[in-house]
Amino acid sequence: MATSEINPSKLTGPQKAAIFLLSMGEEFTTSLFKSLDEESIKTVGRYMSEISFIPTEALNAVMSEFLRTFQGNTNLNVSGREFLEGVVTRSLDEKTAREVFRAIGTHSGNAPFSGLSYLPADNLVRIIKGEHPQTIALILSYLPQGKAAEILNLLPEEVKADIALRIVRITQVPDDLIRELDEAIRSDVSKVGVATRKFDGVDTLANILNEVDGNTEEYVLSHIENEDSDLADQIRQKMFVFEDLLQVDDRSFREILQNIDNQTLVKALKTASEDLKQKIFSNLSERASDMLREDMEVVGPVRLKEVEECQQGIIRAAKRLEADGKIVLGGKGEEIFVE
Repeated sequence: MATSEINPSKLTGPQKAAIFLLSMGEEFTTSLFKSLDEESIKTVGRYMSEISFIPTEALNAVMSEFLRTFQGNTNLNVSGREFLEGVVTRSLDEKTAREVFRAIGTHSGNAPFSGLSYLPADNLVRIIKGEHPQTIALILSYLPQGKAAEILNLLPEEVKADIALRIVRITQVPDDLIRELDEAIRSDVSKVGVATRKFDGVDTLANILNEVDGNTEEYVLSHIENEDSDLADQIRQKMFVFEDLLQVDDRSFREILQNIDNQTLVKALKTASEDLKQKIFSNLSERASDMLREDMEVVGPVRLKEVEECQQGIIRAAKRLEADGKIVLGGKGEEIFVE
């Protein structure tokens, strides 16, 4: 599904699912993929990998339809809103969850300024910088805190303090005034043509496939390869698998090992190559290396699923360290930096 073809009124079920899952994030999607059949993963995953950005109107339409489905289904003894809140709050961080609820609205309609949550902060500043400080303060008060902070940082120094003070002093604002302002801002957004949300479908699917079991990963990639071998190669290059730890420099590798408990390491090494085992031994102290060898000798059979979970846990730990700027990883095909 090419980005230019995303038309809210013509989306198929799998296309809507792909947009919904990209919006909900990797943790939620990974959990859901584990309970889906391979055919469904294949279909939805294909559409996810082709999306680079989602128009705001398409995102809002999908989210609103999702909510309406649960609210309007009289055969389910459940509140659609409560269900969605439960799913979102358990699967997403606070900031992302707030953005989701802003997009679908606090009730059946859209929340004021909800479409602005998905615009780059610099675009938003260009749209609102000419407004009165009180108007800017009101808009920022409705946006997710992270987005509001980005915008405040980019505003001219001489108005930052004034706007911040006005946010603190906001009490009650007439609904009709908010609606009028919302409509005016939406009109401005439409004129500048930036009402989109960017996604890297390849990167997202690669991260998700890093978390699923080996059979599902291979099934999805083989199907995508049959459809588009270049696309499959792009996904594989974005992925980081357990054996790719061989490419990590020793300083970063030791940092990773310090964050992994011995039992996780023992199970993860069940299917590891001899080269990777040797890399681990050489980056441990002599005493720690001897203890690991002893534990490996006495451990009994381990389910393959448990081995894969331990390997994925180590990968997650490595990615957290990379995100914190403590190490450098790089996936398949990427340039690796060494000291």
